[in-house]
Amino acid sequence: MSMSLNRAQVIGNLTRDPEIRSTPSGQSVANFSVATSSSWKDAQGTKQERTEFHNIVAWGKLAEICGQYLAKGRKAYVEGRLQTRDWETPEGQKRQRTEIIADEVILLDRPSQGGGFNAGAASSSSPSVEKSMGEEEIKVEDIPF
Repeated sequence: MSMSLNRAQVIGNLTRDPEIRSTPSGQSVANFSVATSSSWKDAQGTKQERTEFHNIVAWGKLAEICGQYLAKGRKAYVEGRLQTRDWETPEGQKRQRTEIIADEVILLDRPSQGGGFNAGAASSSSPSVEKSMGEEEIKVEDIPF
């Protein structure tokens, strides 16, 4: 038996508000992007910086919570698994995108407007939130973006 692990964890700022859509079967899906930065000094001692943009997809109740509480610029912790999907554009070009399929999202900052939501967690494994993928398998054709 071989061992396998597909786990991704990122902490960063949302680059845009989450887009919330529904699949044909009525399941909610949220799509957003988180930016992470790293910095280092090169051989000449000059500071270098690189920003990565991570595409995040959340399903079900977790998607609805992300749509309610997350917004562009907010800092969040996202944990999930990496998944790559392929598709063809109407012009016939092949495209590929790697995404983090989230099963836990934790808001790490407070709203600037002193809103009622404090930093808290939304998790597909917590008793109050159902498993984000549910029992049904999601087909790539059902992803509405």
